[in-house]
Amino acid sequence: MSGVMDNVNQRTQLVGQNRLELLLFRLQGRQLYGINVFKVREVLPCPRLVGIPHRHPVVRGVAHVRGETVAILDLGLAIGKKPISDEGLKEGLVIISEYNRKIQGFLVAGVDRIVNLNWDAVKPPPRQTGTDVYLTAVTEIDGQLVGIIDVEKILAEVAPMNETLSGSQAQKDFHKKSAALRILVVDDSSVARKQAQRCMEAIGFEVIVKDDGKQALDYLESLTADGSDINEHLAMMISDVEMPVMDGYTLVARCKENPLLTGLYIMLHSSLSGVFNHAMVKKVGADDFMAKFSPDELAERVMEVIDSRTH
Repeated sequence: MSGVMDNVNQRTQLVGQNRLELLLFRLQGRQLYGINVFKVREVLPCPRLVGIPHRHPVVRGVAHVRGETVAILDLGLAIGKKPISDEGLKEGLVIISEYNRKIQGFLVAGVDRIVNLNWDAVKPPPRQTGTDVYLTAVTEIDGQLVGIIDVEKILAEVAPMNETLSGSQAQKDFHKKSAALRILVVDDSSVARKQAQRCMEAIGFEVIVKDDGKQALDYLESLTADGSDINEHLAMMISDVEMPVMDGYTLVARCKENPLLTGLYIMLHSSLSGVFNHAMVKKVGADDFMAKFSPDELAERVMEVIDSRTH
């Protein structure tokens, strides 16, 4: 148990300091890509893959990993590059990761190393790359460009989630209460941002969206520049954790240290659904945490929060 707690303590030292650890890997060629270490369970040689009927082309098969059946996705193929050949599978590696409450493996050609860097060194992808690019951010390490892949976009294409609310009577009744309220949604993934926005609009909120923590903080500070309390402007903020320029943990910490923003209810809504979240959330002072993405669960939790704060 002490070893587990030491690991938690080491990881949480990054929280609120706007830092992250990236596992760097290659697909085909020399280009480097990165994935947040928090989302990585392990890296292992490509196990024996079993084909399944009617699978998505990106899914190379399933494998048995530590007692679980895990879908293995060819990450290069998923972003429009050449797939790893059947012969290449012998040398390929699989990154076992946890996103949105699910475990999956990403097939890659090779793993490079882990690096520790500041989120402010991580930038949104150039706008010239278009809306179909599978990157949420880019950074430079040792003079080489590194792309951070929008895994949520890939997973939404390979295994689309149900984004429709159940339409319960409680949601219909709440719609009247929320009609005059606004919520701020902050997420760098266009897919995740739209999912949360549609969910909140479905229960009646006006939704403002921002792409990263710095944009959100600038917006919040502009609302309260006249000395007004933030709760006069927003009912709550729902923020992702992983974002370029300023991450969600740092955004929360900056809000909670500002007297005009400290009363804002902040929910962290993240695909980081592993064991470290409660320690992280407690450290920065967030009001709530929810793993992505269940529209009914998100709607129910938000309705409970608003009800408790308006009584």
